[in-house]
Amino acid sequence: MTGTGTGTGTGTAPRRVRGATPAFAYSRAVPSAPAVTCSICGRSLLMGERPLRFSPDGRDFVDVCELCKDKALEMGWYREGGPRLPVAPGEGRRRRGLAGLFGKREPDGIVSEPILRRLSQPEQAIVEAAELFNASQFRRAVEGIARSLGPPQVSIVPLSGVHPEVVITVAWDISWYQYRVTFEAPQPVRLAERGYEPDELDASFTTWNAHYNEDGFVVPNIAPL
Repeated sequence: MTGTGTGTGTGTAPRRVRGATPAFAYSRAVPSAPAVTCSICGRSLLMGERPLRFSPDGRDFVDVCELCKDKALEMGWYREGGPRLPVAPGEGRRRRGLAGLFGKREPDGIVSEPILRRLSQPEQAIVEAAELFNASQFRRAVEGIARSLGPPQVSIVPLSGVHPEVVITVAWDISWYQYRVTFEAPQPVRLAERGYEPDELDASFTTWNAHYNEDGFVVPNIAPL
């Protein structure tokens, strides 16, 4: 008498087909990448959409979507991989700024000494601050706004103190921005304040002693000679 096998009722083990996958086999799940959120609009980026990296303070970087790139530049954020502000030591930096702003070119890039002597100390600070601003990414932010609103009014005001700073104000009818320039700081130009009504500005910052030229640069209204 033939005995019955367990579970099959036939007494014989089930035949295993070569190459077949056992019923208990599992598929290996691929972990999904964490969602990337734009730090400006708060939108989660779509699959395959590449974020741009910006730094609001020159130190830490955050993700920004392509649609908010211009907004980040407008707010004065630094783009990862973009040009850094060139900070040359002492008088060499100042003299290059004078030559560049006033259009005077000399073989070694240094403006002649008589022009330096014609400028007062506040005027030298104004010229150097304009040079640093024009070398920064903030200039491009102003340039972008100027395409829509036209050239802004500009003032450059040196402040007194132990660590002197210069305030650069650019203003349109519907918005204004103020930048602080600290010459010896690792990141000498920073966005300090912004607003919508020029009437909000202190009167000391509305003496428009500079202009925004057709090439997109801030230029002090100082006679070179």
